Amino acid sequence: MQQHAPIVAAHWVYLCGVAIIVLTMIWRANVVVPSIVATFLVALAFTHSPVAALASIFNASFTAAKELFNIFLVIALMAALLNALKVLRSDIRMVEPFRAVMKDGHTAFFVLAAITYVISLFFWPTPAVPLVSAVLLPAAIAAGLPPLGGALAIAIAGQGMALSSDYVIGVAPGISAKAAGSAVSAAVVADRALVLSLITGIIALVLAYLSIRKSITKSDDRLLALWQAKSSNGELARIAEEGTFDKVEIARGTAEGQKPFATQAQIDKALAGVPVSRERWSRLFAVVTPLAFLCVIAVMVLAKLGIGHDLKGGDAAALVGGVAALLMICASFAADELRKFLDASADHVTEGFVFAFKAMGSVLPIAGFFFLGAEPGLSAPILGVAPAQAPSLLFELIQSAQGWIPGNQVFVAFGVLIAGMITGIDGSGFAGLPLTGSLSGALAPAVGLDPATLAAIGQMGAVWTGGGTLVAWSSLIAVAGFARVPVFEIVRTVMVPVLIGLAVSTIAAVLIWH
Repeated sequence: MQQHAPIVAAHWVYLCGVAIIVLTMIWRANVVVPSIVATFLVALAFTHSPVAALASIFNASFTAAKELFNIFLVIALMAALLNALKVLRSDIRMVEPFRAVMKDGHTAFFVLAAITYVISLFFWPTPAVPLVSAVLLPAAIAAGLPPLGGALAIAIAGQGMALSSDYVIGVAPGISAKAAGSAVSAAVVADRALVLSLITGIIALVLAYLSIRKSITKSDDRLLALWQAKSSNGELARIAEEGTFDKVEIARGTAEGQKPFATQAQIDKALAGVPVSRERWSRLFAVVTPLAFLCVIAVMVLAKLGIGHDLKGGDAAALVGGVAALLMICASFAADELRKFLDASADHVTEGFVFAFKAMGSVLPIAGFFFLGAEPGLSAPILGVAPAQAPSLLFELIQSAQGWIPGNQVFVAFGVLIAGMITGIDGSGFAGLPLTGSLSGALAPAVGLDPATLAAIGQMGAVWTGGGTLVAWSSLIAVAGFARVPVFEIVRTVMVPVLIGLAVSTIAAVLIWH
């Protein structure tokens, strides 16, 4: 990065672009078009060439796609695996045994949270919510847990705790690290985000449990009948239109044919749809799949301790994707005849890519704009110039304003947290990560913090807010719909616990990694 680089028109246009994008998020409108227009104007101001500026629109998304395609591929393969498991009904078998553990409402709350967290960590909350809601939530309600308590456990553990770290699939830390600069490791961001998500999530879960503890009643099957008699009103559909991403529709899509199972007999009837010849395979993959990913986690943890294979760069994501692909092929082979399984496997992969691009495709133009303000290695191909001539617009703006930035690490950490929360207001969660990552890379040297730490803090703010806990027009709508609870009631109840958790985790981040 150039020292004392002069601030020119391109810097001011970029700053205005950032401000407009943030304001658009606050208005809960989609930021793809503002990102594209801002990219064009910044490139025009820097190159003074309309042709280069038009090309930058394509180059920005193409550069973002090249940098982030490994993330799309992992999402696609994990979604393909889940689709293959659904054919065998192994997904239901994986969680069904936990119904027996729900002896009372208190136990049910934490069992719901634990199972949602584990499934969301590997498959994202969008498939986890309908699965847990169909199989475990009815049993939890019959055990005495109020529907609001079930919704809180699922939202905090899945939409907040698991998604904010995104430790296994690695979408969030990958975007944050890439925006923060090439020197920032996605693995380090993921490790720190995991710690911060656990701090935030445990605090939020405990406080949420205390808030609904008195409403937990004795086990009674009549509670389930009353819950099933409830129906969602038009509120959810109306609020869904206020969000900017397709996560609600994706969540509902994953729930196709997934109706609540009130009794074990209903589960047995659903599982009976699997041919007898495939039943042993259904049971086998219900056990092998979680064991395989537990082994992946073990390899990742041992690698960080210097034991076994050294996972560098994107090796962890590659390992997860490779295991998912192999399991998907095996599950497809078990579910179909030899000739049909080849077509079925290809269809699962195609559906996985559709899911990946529906969930993340809108991020590419947004990331492209913020990459334009990052280091020369990212901005050069967007502007069509040599790296030596490319600017670091955001870094240079921060450098010029360094005298105005307080040197207090806690102040800057909370500033990045709040910036992340503001970007999450639109209900997307991941759309703000390019901004918080870029801010982290630019601000960290000014206050003596590790950019990975600030990036993880910003990630917490963006995902906990927009990922589905603090705003009603996020994928929290899906949780509310399945639990048959007013979405604003969930937001009101969860807000204070989550905000306290975020504040504590931010202070902890500064103290641990200062």
